[in-house]
Amino acid sequence: MLLAYHANARPQAYALRDSRHRLTWAQLLQWVDALAADLHAAGLKRGQRVSVWLPNRVEAVVVSLACSRNGYVCNPSLHQNYTVSEIVTLMERIQSVALFTQAGYGADASKMDVFEAVKSLPTLKFVVRLDGDAFPVLGAKATSALPEVDSDPDKIVYLAFTSGTTGMPKGVLHSDNTLLANGRAMVRDWHHDEHTVLYTHSPLSHHIATVALAQGLSAGFEVVLHDFPAAMKPLDWILQTGATYVMGVPTHAIDILADARQRGLSALGKVNLFYMAGSTIPPQTAVAFLDMGIKPQNIYGMTENGSHQYTLPDDSVEIITTTCGRACHGYETRLWDQENPDIEVQPGEIGEIGTRGALLMLGYFNNQSATEDSFNAGGWFMSGDLGRMDEQGNLQIVGRKKDLIIRGGHNIHPSRIENLALKHAAVLKAAAYPVADPRLGERVCLAIIQREGANVEAEQLLLHLNLAGLSKYDMPEFFICMDAFPLTASGKILKRELVEWTRAGKIAPTPVRFSTETRMI
Repeated sequence: MLLAYHANARPQAYALRDSRHRLTWAQLLQWVDALAADLHAAGLKRGQRVSVWLPNRVEAVVVSLACSRNGYVCNPSLHQNYTVSEIVTLMERIQSVALFTQAGYGADASKMDVFEAVKSLPTLKFVVRLDGDAFPVLGAKATSALPEVDSDPDKIVYLAFTSGTTGMPKGVLHSDNTLLANGRAMVRDWHHDEHTVLYTHSPLSHHIATVALAQGLSAGFEVVLHDFPAAMKPLDWILQTGATYVMGVPTHAIDILADARQRGLSALGKVNLFYMAGSTIPPQTAVAFLDMGIKPQNIYGMTENGSHQYTLPDDSVEIITTTCGRACHGYETRLWDQENPDIEVQPGEIGEIGTRGALLMLGYFNNQSATEDSFNAGGWFMSGDLGRMDEQGNLQIVGRKKDLIIRGGHNIHPSRIENLALKHAAVLKAAAYPVADPRLGERVCLAIIQREGANVEAEQLLLHLNLAGLSKYDMPEFFICMDAFPLTASGKILKRELVEWTRAGKIAPTPVRFSTETRMI
C-alpha cells in the first residue's frame, strides 16, 4: 500500500492539505486506519459501494483511501450542483451501503434534507455526517480491530459517474492499478518527485482530482485541495501553499492569469507547470504562462481512461497549443473510421479516437451492454471523440461525434471555430453551438467572452475567422457576447445550457452573415 510506504519512509513529510488541515503521511495513514476500522465494525463487505457527497476537504480523501484499504468501492463523483433527489437516485442505482456528507451541501440544501431522504434507501446501513461526531477525529486511533489489508491491486475501488449530456450517467469502474498507472506515467513523463506541491483546482468529485491524488501517491508529494478561506481567491491559495504544479481546465487558467495581471504579478509564486484538460489551450494563455516561466501541459482524456494523452516538457509552443501530444507510457491511441469503427483511418484523416492500455476502466457498473458497445471488434475503447494525428503522432482534437453541428447535411466541427476564435486578441473564451433552424436543421452560433477592456464586433470576428482559414460553409450565422458562460462542476462550458437558453429566449444571439463586404472591412 503506497500510503503505508510513504508513512514509513517519510512520516513527517506533508501529504495532503485543505483550509482546515495539513496532514503528514503518518497522520494521513493513522486517520485512514481509524476510519477503516469503523467501516469494518459497521459491517461493510468487500465490493460494496460507499458514496461521498462532500466539498473539497481532506476527509473525502481519507474515505477514498480507507475504501481502497478494505476493498470497498468508493463513489466520489457526486457534485455540489446535484440535488438531494438526484443523489438519492444515483445511490439507489448503485445500492450504496454508506454515505459521507455534511449539512447544507448541495444545490437544494436550503429546502431538502439529505439525511431524511436517504432513509428510504434499503441498502444503506451507515451514514456519516461530518458536522456530527461519527467521523473519527484527526489523531484518533482505530477503536476496533482492523481487517487485513486488501492487497489485490486489480480489485474495483472506484465508481465515478460520467458527465454525459444525455440520459443517465454511466458508472465507470476503476481498480488501484488502472488509477495508479495514470499517476505513475505522469510522474515519469513530467519528472515529479517528493518536492512537487500539486494544487488541484478541480473538485474532488471530478476525475481530474483523482488523477492528482494518484500522482501524489505515486511520487510521495503533497496534494493541495481546492478549499481555501472565504476571503481568498485561487491565486492567493497558490501563493500561500507554495504550489509548484496546478491542475485544472483552461477556464481556471484564464481566470488565474487575469487575476495575476490585475495584481501586476510576473509569476504565480513557485508554479512551473500548469495542467489543462477539457479543451484546447488558447495560444495567448500558453504564451502568458511561458513568459512567467510556467510550462503549460495540454491534456486529453476521459473518466474511462484518465489523463492518457498529453504534451511533454520539451514540446514546442505550437504542439502544446494545437495538439494533446502523444499517448502516455502504457497506453495506445489510434483513429478509426466514423462509420465502421473496425477500420483504421489513413494518416492525416479524421477518425474516432480509440484507445487501450493500462489506464482503461474495467467497465460500467451493472451495464454490460454499454460496456460491450464501447469497444470495437479489436478491443479498442471508442471515445465518441474525433481527432487527427499530425506527422509526429500528436493528437489534434476535432470534436465529438455527437457535438457536430449539421447544417443542411454539412458537418461542422465546433472546436475548430472555437480554436480559431481564441486566436483573436480580444477573445477570452469562445463556444460554438447549434441554433435550431426549420429549413437547414441547425445553424452555428458563436458565443464569446471578451478580454477586459477589449471590444470586438461580430463582423471583425468573422473576418478574423476567414483570414485564419475557416471555410465560408462553417461560418457562424449567429453571434452573442456574454459576461459569463454556464459551466460544469469541473469548469467546462455547458453548451447544452446555451442551446436551451437560446431556445427559451433567455439569451438572444444576433444574426450575422459573412460576405464579400465583410472581407473589405
